[in-house]
Amino acid sequence: MPIAHTTLLVSDLAASKAFYTTALAPLGYIVALEFPGTVGFGTPLGIDFWLKDTEGVKVPRIHLAFAGTSEKQVDGFHAAALTMRGNEADAGAYRKAGATCNGPPGLRPQYAPNYYGGFVKDLDGHNMECVHFKPE
Repeated sequence: MPIAHTTLLVSDLAASKAFYTTALAPLGYIVALEFPGTVGFGTPLGIDFWLKDTEGVKVPRIHLAFAGTSEKQVDGFHAAALTMRGNEADAGAYRKAGATCNGPPGLRPQYAPNYYGGFVKDLDGHNMECVHFKPE
């Protein structure tokens, strides 16, 4: 049975919301629902990814993979997570969306012959991935 939704604990909700809004856009995700200290992201299929604020408390890092429908989506997720935002005039805002590369998009035959994935580490160091299983 598939997982219906998951919650990621983050130390800075506002920064993580901005990061995931950018990083997940190529996958069709939008901010769908917000409660105090919590943000839900979803697609037309429903809300399946939540952020919960730990108010600065660091938490153990996890690995989470989003399913892409194509190599293009995997590439888009990876690029968006690493995209610059802001402008040069505002040096404080001119930085990456927050991610660092943890493995560029590409085939990972060590996992499966048709496994195409791209990896980033988010603001809290969580290993976030988008994966697509290419048709054989």
